[in-house]
Amino acid sequence: MAVHVLTLLTRAEGGVLKSDSIAASVNTNPVVIRRLLGQLAHARLVRSQSGAQGGTRLARRPEDIRLSNIYRAVCCGEIFAVHDAPNQECPVGRGIESVLCHLQKQIDSAIDDKLARYTLREVTQMVEEAS
Repeated sequence: MAVHVLTLLTRAEGGVLKSDSIAASVNTNPVVIRRLLGQLAHARLVRSQSGAQGGTRLARRPEDIRLSNIYRAVCCGEIFAVHDAPNQECPVGRGIESVLCHLQKQIDSAIDDKLARYTLREVTQMVEEAS
């Protein structure tokens, strides 16, 4: 959803878009979009302005925004949720947390490396070519 929103903002070419129009494209509620825009603003990917003339625009050039930036802005957690206090008497319980933490670091690194290869500008161009 975040890539969709940022692609719309890229196509606006510096203009502002209201959450209602973004929500119509994404086919969701404007409240969901406003929450997402808050995360993207916190990551300094967008700027929002309230009021009748307000809306949201990109805070950086699309060629300077990598998919890894977007992913980090909205990532909701880890792949592995380790439960509290596994039994330390059990050989699996004793070792599972460190193994999963190690795997999580490798997975995070691989995701970041792959996503960093693509810019928002490139994604926008791919969308335009597909249309």
